[in-house]
Amino acid sequence: MEQGVVDSERPYDNYLKEEGVVYYDIPALITNSDSYLVVVEVNGEIAGSGYAQIRQSRPFHTHDFHCYLGFIYLESRCRGKAIGRQIIDALKDWDISKGMKNIQLKVYAENAGAIRAYKKSGFNEVSVLMELVV
Repeated sequence: MEQGVVDSERPYDNYLKEEGVVYYDIPALITNSDSYLVVVEVNGEIAGSGYAQIRQSRPFHTHDFHCYLGFIYLESRCRGKAIGRQIIDALKDWDISKGMKNIQLKVYAENAGAIRAYKKSGFNEVSVLMELVV
């Protein structure tokens, strides 16, 4: 499934290596008490995933810790069926149970479908990463 995430992000990121891309330490996401991994099955097949992880915030922020969401992915056959919303809601519930008040994630600026889905879940754009290739 992780390679599904990589493949879906490849059109948005020209710098991804052709092979051997690994984003996540999945065993650590499963065993670390500061992480929560969700995997959704539909008809016995993996349909989607996501994780929440408590991370230290920047020292100048008003909150010491925040929750970061990642590995949010849906198989194409499962998109548009509110499964992504269920994943985000489950992660948000876990975040709240841990006392977190701030939830963050990163999304490619050109991934309009994901941005729409996150906005429907209550997320707002906070900053934009700019890049210059020289």
